[in-house]
Amino acid sequence: MSKQRVHRKLDRSGEEIAREKRVREQFQQERPTLEQLMAGGDYTEPIAQEEYWDIRRLALLLKNMRETQGLSLADLSAATGMDRAAISRLENGVQNNPTVNTLCRYARAVGKRIVVAVVDIPKHAGSPKPS
Repeated sequence: MSKQRVHRKLDRSGEEIAREKRVREQFQQERPTLEQLMAGGDYTEPIAQEEYWDIRRLALLLKNMRETQGLSLADLSAATGMDRAAISRLENGVQNNPTVNTLCRYARAVGKRIVVAVVDIPKHAGSPKPS
């Protein structure tokens, strides 16, 4: 059974559409290399899959805590000062690399605190890539 894709029309202003078109045209003309994009700050390295899943688990745990406490997205928005849409993106995995500050603000709003630990990488996971 496959999941049916939902297509939503983006509500963008004419100015936003024009800016996006200019960026696409510029990219097509220049065809920058990865090194050029990185040097110009226009590229951020994707998050590793293992870290992505760690963050997803944390976001789902925070969401479950919010729901268990009967808090709505509006309640959390008021407590954190974060936009409801941003909270929803975090909870649903759309924002896949949130800042530590964002996670801590969310946790504080549900009466928790984020604790960071350094743990050994399992031998079968391979060695980390040098930076």
